[in-house]
Amino acid sequence: MKPELRSILRLRVPVIVILGSRDMPMGDVMSLGPGSIVELPKSAEAELELLVNNKPIGTGRAVKVGENFGIRISFIGDVKSRVQALGARPPAADPATAAATASAAASAPAAAAAPTPAAA
Repeated sequence: MKPELRSILRLRVPVIVILGSRDMPMGDVMSLGPGSIVELPKSAEAELELLVNNKPIGTGRAVKVGENFGIRISFIGDVKSRVQALGARPPAADPATAAATASAAASAPAAAAAPTPAAA
């Protein structure tokens, strides 16, 4: 194995398992405290998302491993999708495509400016 590949395979990346998510009014978030329970709209038996570098690469089910939790992988993407999750960029587009994309972005309407405060 080439030394460069060995170095890449030793990189440490964030691995995240998403149990669920929900939107809450800010007032409810501000009232959270120790002992509060945030109910997630997901069955306890539902598949959990497995992310690497904040990009989904697979799914699995929660398992207990001794005194810890783990995830038993039920689906994992191919090697290409896992490498892309590490942040590899797709090959650069040809110059004509890049120029067309830049031109379209330049001709897009500008975002609305924030309203100015009214004079008192």
